[in-house]
Amino acid sequence: MQLRMESLKFISDLKYVMIGLSVLMTSTITAQEIIEDEVEEEKAEVVKDTEGRHKIDGVAAVVGDYVVLSSDIERQFEMLAASGASIDDITPCQMFGKLLEDKLLQHHAIQDSLVFNDAEIRANVNAQINAFADQIGSMEKLIAYYKKESEQQLRDEMYELNKSNKMAALMQQSIISEIEVTPEEVRQFFNSIPKDERPLFGTELQVSQIVVIPETSEEEKQKVINRLNEFRADVIDNGASFTTKAVFYSEDTGSKKDGGKYTLNKNRPQMVKEFRDVAFSLQEGEISEPFETEFGYHIILLEKIRGQEYDVRHILLRPKVSQEAIDAAKAKLEKVRTSIVNGELTFAEAAREFSDEKETKFEGGLLINPQTQDYSFELTKMEPELYSQIQNLKDDEVSLIYKDSDRVNETKFKILKVTNRVDEHEADFAKDYLKIKALALQEKQFKAIEKWQNEKIMETFIKINGEHRDCDFSSNWLKKQ
Repeated sequence: MQLRMESLKFISDLKYVMIGLSVLMTSTITAQEIIEDEVEEEKAEVVKDTEGRHKIDGVAAVVGDYVVLSSDIERQFEMLAASGASIDDITPCQMFGKLLEDKLLQHHAIQDSLVFNDAEIRANVNAQINAFADQIGSMEKLIAYYKKESEQQLRDEMYELNKSNKMAALMQQSIISEIEVTPEEVRQFFNSIPKDERPLFGTELQVSQIVVIPETSEEEKQKVINRLNEFRADVIDNGASFTTKAVFYSEDTGSKKDGGKYTLNKNRPQMVKEFRDVAFSLQEGEISEPFETEFGYHIILLEKIRGQEYDVRHILLRPKVSQEAIDAAKAKLEKVRTSIVNGELTFAEAAREFSDEKETKFEGGLLINPQTQDYSFELTKMEPELYSQIQNLKDDEVSLIYKDSDRVNETKFKILKVTNRVDEHEADFAKDYLKIKALALQEKQFKAIEKWQNEKIMETFIKINGEHRDCDFSSNWLKKQ
């Protein structure tokens, strides 16, 4: 049982790491290319190894309409090592088997005509490239880093990688989408684990916080609105370039290098509601009046309508926050903290009355764990920044004031408290039912994917070449029976 659970964890973790790294463009797309005709074993291409020496790169396998090159296996190890992941316990045959699984999923995603949003993938690519360019310093440095001939080549390859990963994920999701577990199945799963092999759950606790955000003056808001109106008038009256203004002035780092461009789909919620409502109300070529969202103030240019898809550009400006407002916010939170420490208010009461964080204030400041959607956080799996802020707090102790920021607010202040701490313990069916249910569901999903995979292997054209046939596969890739 323990071996089965460890195998499941290994395969699941390896998949997510590899998909994530593929999106980061640390490999080429040779293994993603659809082949036209049957690939013979002797077909090969010349590539360079890490030291620049030339070597022959042959086709390791064909899975349906896809090929896996021998070099792809080595590249996957390089990607994992570069990410800081341990590769000591992963064999080349295991890595090769994982690549075969990915190609099988991608092949049948096409066969089943699973639909993906092309505009969404391209928007993701734009956001990724812009973020990477920001990190490395410039687009030119990014192109040189990945040894590409042009920005378009980089974008094309990133698009193919994102599309292939999306197809595999869609196929896997379609296999497990309707799988559920009953309480009886959860009980049977738990009882099937030998007592000395039951999982340990790490220390857990609940975290509450009160957040105070400095107020922006009406004068600063009006300055931003006036500036956006100037941009709008210059484009409409003088023919100035909206794209150029977005590049120079927009404070949306995710889109400014692409001239503020986004593609929205009426059938898929993207951006905040206020942004969508304005974008979908425009005519082609029209520029909106300035409007407000939680991120600041925008103007939108609607470039083109393509069915349900809208190509827009926008400029975002954020009102500045004065030092006086920052000092006032901190002073306000200091008074709130003093009232809690002196017993005049409970933490939950203070959160409901004074916190500026809508997501938590009405829950008494309780944070929701984004992984589990409940209020409990496992200490060792907590985000490093949050962990550093609460690791030394005792139960019901109120932290000092922390200065923080997020994607909306450049400056905010918060205090934290931890409660309901449960120390590391062996799994208990009653206390840990939801976690045990998640493990039972994960195993049932794994079995469904395994069953699907074994069936599709038998009905899909698969050819394993050369030394790769000597691998001891856990699945019947060689079709020996």
